[in-house]
Amino acid sequence: MTQLVASFRDPAGSCCLIDGRILRIVGKDSAATFETFLQTKSGLGFVDRRQLVSARRLEKAELAALRESSRMTGFLAAHPDAAVFEHERVWFPSYPYEWPPEMLWEAGRLTLDLALTALEDGYGLKDATPYNILYRGSEPIFIDVPSFEPRAPGDPVWNPYGQFVRTFLLPLLANRRWGVPLADIFTTHRDGLEPEDIYRWCGPLERFKPRMLSLVSMPTWLRGRARAEGGKLYESRTLANEEKARFIVESLLKQLRRSLDALQSRVRKESVWSDYMATHSYSEPAFAAKEQFVESLLREFEPSRVLDVGANTGHFSALAAKAGAEVVALDLDPACVGALWRRARSQKLNILPLVVDLSRPSPALGWRNSECPSFLDRAAGAFDAVLMLAVIHHLLVTERIPLEEILRQASELTTSLLIIEFVAPEDEMFRHLTRGREHLHASLTETIFERVCGEYFDIVKSVPLPGSRRRLYGLKRKGGSH
Repeated sequence: MTQLVASFRDPAGSCCLIDGRILRIVGKDSAATFETFLQTKSGLGFVDRRQLVSARRLEKAELAALRESSRMTGFLAAHPDAAVFEHERVWFPSYPYEWPPEMLWEAGRLTLDLALTALEDGYGLKDATPYNILYRGSEPIFIDVPSFEPRAPGDPVWNPYGQFVRTFLLPLLANRRWGVPLADIFTTHRDGLEPEDIYRWCGPLERFKPRMLSLVSMPTWLRGRARAEGGKLYESRTLANEEKARFIVESLLKQLRRSLDALQSRVRKESVWSDYMATHSYSEPAFAAKEQFVESLLREFEPSRVLDVGANTGHFSALAAKAGAEVVALDLDPACVGALWRRARSQKLNILPLVVDLSRPSPALGWRNSECPSFLDRAAGAFDAVLMLAVIHHLLVTERIPLEEILRQASELTTSLLIIEFVAPEDEMFRHLTRGREHLHASLTETIFERVCGEYFDIVKSVPLPGSRRRLYGLKRKGGSH
């Protein structure tokens, strides 16, 4: 698979994915800066601490082979003098519209930390957007190496200031103050929110509160003056006193960090599903049987990559991670996903939690819908095990997805194992979801369920959950690996 437009907005270089390799094409004039930065104390430290992706320049023979490849000829022909670097690949890319507020906050924190540290070697960031960050499990990593460029010693300005405010601070502010989901912001406003957007949502008195005044009201009131200055606003200004210039930049970055810290998500945020694990309707024997069943199949199949659909706060995601798997955990509730991210980080579990609703997965976005692939494009065949526990009745009833479609989707996500929980229409939660219309699903029986499963899977193991109308199935994909 080749994605030649995966990253192209930076004039200094472009990225593409080819044969599972992340290759960055860097213009001749930028290649030396690229390599020099990676050899600085800060660049080496970032890579060593796994805060920045590593990069290796391709040898002449490797580059020649690429130029002869029919899949790369046209792309490299447009950059005849370019250098090509190979980055380590972050296995499962995710985007800001799939993160809970906690993960956007952490990405902002990393951006500011890198910017402050790079100043020590005379480098700065030329942009500051969450799209420069991916997550490797629960840990953020900066992927846009060309964003680091030498700073003029007397320059007192941090150019990405406005971009950082628009893409980190204002989305977090809107989410915290009005509960605006990050998905609603970033799927429609790739470059974040403008102060004027927030200003319109504020009441007259709220516009004078300290946080609103500095981030929203003052920039809105001064926009007329900024327009009057025109191009003069962006003219380079340098100070003769280099120490003073650096002090100003450091102070600005620390001010942004304080503003970011003030927008950190609350540790406990109530939601419909955030306390599900404490209040679920399973009896102790039923839940113990469920744990034992899942653990036994994880031991038998030894999956290396697991997708947990409807993960809630991640109890079974953690079981898979502790068994040695890389886990992507999905839930539609940002509060649950945020709690799972905090747990994964504190316990050092290899879990990437995402706010994704499988019934409405993230679409492909960007230029020609090819800059950010859809969730399903990224996930198809990427997992050797999928968990769908206590989720099928939500898809059947709430989302009205046919059973056959659910199983077909599961077969496209896993290459081997599916662990799924059958919930009968007589189940208390099923009846709660149907709101008196359980007769519409009266034909759903274990026999029918197994028959539909048989179109895509073979049944490996099946057990009833004691004292409930639920049954667990371990299914092996037809033609899949074990």
